[in-house]
Amino acid sequence: MTDSAMKKTPKTAQRFARIARTLAAATVAIALAGCATDVANRYYASRTYPPKNPSQVEVLRREPGRPYEVIADFQSRWDTPAAVREKAAKIGADAVIIVQPGGHYNTTQQWAGQDSPAGSSARICGTAIIYK
Repeated sequence: MTDSAMKKTPKTAQRFARIARTLAAATVAIALAGCATDVANRYYASRTYPPKNPSQVEVLRREPGRPYEVIADFQSRWDTPAAVREKAAKIGADAVIIVQPGGHYNTTQQWAGQDSPAGSSARICGTAIIYK
């Protein structure tokens, strides 16, 4: 649109500016909402299991040596193994296999050489299982 046309239709220019501001605000809101939570939970079992006390749920760092069935997967950011264990307990899992892609770190430590599996992780995945 030319300057002369914009002068002839100031309401059109104001409307365009309002739409542009609204779209920019919506884009920022969507981007922030996407960053606020990064959680994915998938339940695979065909039945539900009674919840357990988290202390009854084993935390494993590799597959167990006995037969099992996967009942759910959890993925999130900034969770701890204990938090994933609690999620597994709520759905009645016997154990949860924890994987921390990209490593793990303790938020109170600055250097990688001081990492601790008990600390938090940038990303954590847990597979909730029931023993057969």
